[in-house]
Amino acid sequence: MGWRTGWLAGSDLLRALLSACVMLSAVVHLDLWANGMNTLDVVGPAFLLNGVGGLVLGVLVLVWRHWLPLLGAIGFGVATLTAFIISTTPGGFFGVHEQWVGIPVWLSAISEIGAIVLGVAALLVERRAPVPVA
Repeated sequence: MGWRTGWLAGSDLLRALLSACVMLSAVVHLDLWANGMNTLDVVGPAFLLNGVGGLVLGVLVLVWRHWLPLLGAIGFGVATLTAFIISTTPGGFFGVHEQWVGIPVWLSAISEIGAIVLGVAALLVERRAPVPVA
């Protein structure tokens, strides 16, 4: 099997980058969960679910050529980034008060923005794909 060309190559590249973004955020959340966040009542299980769910979603984006994993990746990015932004407000998020400081914070935020942008781009590219003639 050779290299894909045209819109298929663009779709493959977008999906690979999208998967990497989702998985990076997932790994950061699993690392944070393992290093102290697991003791928190609500946020601890959310970090674990985010980590495991992100890994599964990252694989699905690569192996299931359907719009659902793309939509899931966009939702993952929006939900995770929104929860973090809320946690930086004075009210916090379920007792967690974060700051825009540290490598894990920036890795997650950038990868989640990437998941949103790349997920939308992949949806648009695949939506405009030519319909095969039978």
